Amino acid sequence: MTGVKAGRSTVAIGIDDRPKTRQRIPAGIWALGFVSMLMDISSEMIHALLPVYMVAVLGTSALAVGVIEGIAEATASITKVFSGALSDWLGNRKWLAVFGYGLAALIKPIFPLAPSLDWLIAARFIDRVGKGIRGAPRDALVADIAPPHLRGASFGLRQSLDTIGAFLGPLLAIALMWVTADRFNVVFWIAVIPAVLSVGLLLVFVREPERPKLLRKVRLPLHRDELRRLSASYWWVVAVAAVFTLARFSEAFLILRAQSIGLPLALVPVVLVIMALAYSLSAYPVGALSDRVDRLTLLGIGLLLLVAADLVLAFASGLIGVGIGVVFWGLHMGFTQGLLATLVAETAPAELRGTAFGLFNLMTGVALLLASIIAGVLWDVTGPQGTFLAGAAFSVLTLAGLVVVRGRLRASEDVVTSG
Repeated sequence: MTGVKAGRSTVAIGIDDRPKTRQRIPAGIWALGFVSMLMDISSEMIHALLPVYMVAVLGTSALAVGVIEGIAEATASITKVFSGALSDWLGNRKWLAVFGYGLAALIKPIFPLAPSLDWLIAARFIDRVGKGIRGAPRDALVADIAPPHLRGASFGLRQSLDTIGAFLGPLLAIALMWVTADRFNVVFWIAVIPAVLSVGLLLVFVREPERPKLLRKVRLPLHRDELRRLSASYWWVVAVAAVFTLARFSEAFLILRAQSIGLPLALVPVVLVIMALAYSLSAYPVGALSDRVDRLTLLGIGLLLLVAADLVLAFASGLIGVGIGVVFWGLHMGFTQGLLATLVAETAPAELRGTAFGLFNLMTGVALLLASIIAGVLWDVTGPQGTFLAGAAFSVLTLAGLVVVRGRLRASEDVVTSG
């Protein structure tokens, strides 16, 4: 068996000797999953239409869309560093998550009320700040609640429920755009409802486990002495995730690709529906499988799926081809995002999980900003084909790097062998 030492414990990166008794995923994980689902329904009802609204109605360029999306996500990632560290310092994660979800719910009415692009950018920015505040504490809370031998399944389940919201949101957006004759503001107003429900569900049904009495108290989570407690294996996981994120860019470009093929305005959100459906159907099975097999192998499969998605989207000449490429894109997300979160949880000390998730999201957020800006430049200069071919090339490079990282992980001083 191959294991990775995280803090004071040894955790598995491949196959582990886990309990044979069947155990259910805790109710708190389910509740967090439904909280994520409701907020995603709200967010995706808006985000599925926002790129087209900015380009078709407000006259924004594809480069501007890439910059706005990249900055928004990078803002969330930077915020996660501080919220994650704060959750470690306070020893409490739930109330930071409540504040983050609450801020996102409060800002939703700005979208239908925004009189100009500046207001939309500000609303998008604040919405992502809310996401940043809740993200790292919520992920650390999942790791705290989940039994160690069901950690992959627990992260996969939360991700699946989150992503169900990601395709229900665009479906509702499609239906409402049809019913209202393409009235964006009506859709944006209705999106406020599930956001409010999300906060209520978190307040009532999620209980944070008591902090273990013997768990070391963290005074300055971002101090260099604390950061040294994060293992080499953790930093290798962060490196893999950052380079991997450079190989992909904002899903806004999937929407623009479908529009470039000729998909009607009211049906543009179907792109995110297809992607999220593939994502949600694969995330939980892959997460559960990762509790029994080598996780890095599954990550490699996810990268191959991203290469396939980029190539299909680069050369697609019709809506069927775009649909196939979007399915591959969704599958690659299902094979990677939950696994990366699980690896972060397993390679970081329990008392520094919030900080670990925050730093992880900072690095991947910066990488996503760079990837989205590059994609926007390529789109404006070379068109869709150049954008997706560049993504495929970077994915191949990342896959080669994953092979090197596998060797480094196994050769690092944190890798131990047990019988």
